[in-house]
Amino acid sequence: MGRKSGIARFGVFEADLDARELRKQGRRIRLQDQPFAVLAILLERCGRVISREELREKLWPANTFVDFDHSLNTAVNKIRETLGDSASSPRFVETIARRGYRFVGDIQWQTPSAANTPSRNPVTGEELPKTNRGLTRSLFALIQIMYLVFYIEALFHWRGVDQVSWADAGSPLILILVLVTAGVGIPVRFYLLSSVGFDHALLGQKFRRIFIPLLLLDELWAVTPFLIFDRIGFGPAFAATAALLYVPFAERTLVRMAYPQEA
Repeated sequence: MGRKSGIARFGVFEADLDARELRKQGRRIRLQDQPFAVLAILLERCGRVISREELREKLWPANTFVDFDHSLNTAVNKIRETLGDSASSPRFVETIARRGYRFVGDIQWQTPSAANTPSRNPVTGEELPKTNRGLTRSLFALIQIMYLVFYIEALFHWRGVDQVSWADAGSPLILILVLVTAGVGIPVRFYLLSSVGFDHALLGQKFRRIFIPLLLLDELWAVTPFLIFDRIGFGPAFAATAALLYVPFAERTLVRMAYPQEA
């Protein structure tokens, strides 16, 4: 099989195999020749296991005296570091024990001429700001903790809902709504918190599937500050509600930034 040419797009990255350049969100990022050569081979045979021996034959000729195992391990680690990938939860480069490596991401191939043509449908991931995955994952985790605190606090003080002065007639319904949504929200938040904590590779895909029901749940909780506006005042209640209405969309953006391939 002949060598592929052109540009391989995966997530927010693109690898120009002819120019031997790696770009992220359109910006060139540095990747040394040997790691790029390994990446190019994996991209060309996406989904197939490439043995370590085959990589040695292609990249290190028989008359080359080098610590092959160390050099290959270093090259793969450099690829993962550059792509923000990990061996434990691979989104791009997967290690197959005692066999080799496999590229597991989705790739879109583009010829150089097509790449130079302005696209009518820009890649969504390229619209997102460049940031550290650890930071975005931490912010997402903090949001889950915030909601857990809300739910648990509401369950511990559920009798206080009966004392809502402005909604005496509707307080039983409000109480039921608070208890049910908190009961649903707690396991969902624990799931999202554990997923981002362990860097689950498919979190972006899972979050996209539950976003609409999660949005409805969060928007209901966004108005809860008005349950206590007689104690905190209308202004603070309004400001808190406005902020909480935005939080679900902030969650979605953070997930898309941390998991651009799936989200």
